[in-house]
Parts: sequence; C-alpha cells; structure tokens
Amino acid sequence: MIQWRVRWPWESGARLGTDWGIGITGVAGPGGGTEEKPVGLVYIGIAGPDRQVSSHPFRFGNLRGRDWIRHLSCCTALDLLRRSLQAS
Repeated sequence: MIQWRVRWPWESGARLGTDWGIGITGVAGPGGGTEEKPVGLVYIGIAGPDRQVSSHPFRFGNLRGRDWIRHLSCCTALDLLRRSLQAS
C-alpha cells in the first residue's frame, strides 16, 4: 500500500487565508501507472482550521478514462469537504 501524505491542502489554504483546504494527487492516466501506483489511484486530502490533514485513498479504476477520473476526483473531494464541514 502506498502511503502518500497529502499535506499541501493546509499549506495552500494558509497562503490564501482560508480555513479549509483540499488537495488531490494521483494517476489519472492514460499512462504513468505502475503496479504500485495504478491508473485511477487518487489521494484526496482535506485540511481544516486546526491544520490537521486527513488523506483518503480512492481507486477509481481506468475503464472510463482520464477525464472521468479527474471529474470523479473533484466531485469526491467536494463531497469530503461537505462532510467535514457538516461534522465541524
């Protein structure tokens, strides 16, 4: 299992003067995937006002292409932010 630490959400949020930050990294394809980091593996990080970052891995697969992975990553990141805001 890859253990990427998505730590830049709070760093970019701090630079922009926001309380919350989102960071997305991964392999959207179509190339660039490996056995350890396959196409469709995405990590999404959410940082709140306390600067704690929670990083979540997602395996979206590679059957629907790069645009689908990017779209799904954005939608998932916004949903994670929504859930974090509701919980705070």
